[in-house]
Amino acid sequence: MSKEFDCVEMKRKGAKILQKKLSGLNMEDELKFWQERTKELKEQQRRLRKKRLTKV
Repeated sequence: MSKEFDCVEMKRKGAKILQKKLSGLNMEDELKFWQERTKELKEQQRRLRKKRLTKV
C-alpha cells in the first residue's frame, strides 16, 4: 500500500516556500507580511462562515 498524502512532506514544502518569501525581508516588512496574511485569513474565514450559514 502506498501513501497518497504525506502531511510531513507537505509541511516541509510549505516551510521552504515561506522561507523563500521571507528571505531578505527586514523585520518591518516581515511584520507587514504577517499582518496582511492574517487579514486575508480572517476575511476568508468570515466568507466561509457566512456561506455555511446561508446553506442551512
